[in-house]
Amino acid sequence: MSDADTSGGDNGPEKIQINLRLTKAFLDDIDATWKEQGFNSRSEFLRHAARDAVKHPEFSREGWKQIAASEHDLRSGDAELVSRDEVRAMMRRDENDE
Repeated sequence: MSDADTSGGDNGPEKIQINLRLTKAFLDDIDATWKEQGFNSRSEFLRHAARDAVKHPEFSREGWKQIAASEHDLRSGDAELVSRDEVRAMMRRDENDE
């Protein structure tokens, strides 16, 4: 079982408490996010995020920055959602341009 795995066993693997310093604004964003996404607690959300970062290292920091910027643009009204069909059409146009 991986050290990052928090499932299984009678009581699960031993959990160790850590301290983390964050800005108030960032903590407010985290709190809003875990509640919106239906997590039971801030700790559960942060464990989930850390587990994803460890188990899926192919998601680069730059990729996460781009996702965050896109989310910000969507929430602020600076961008529009695009449907799956629209994305497919754009991809077909790009393939035809090559």
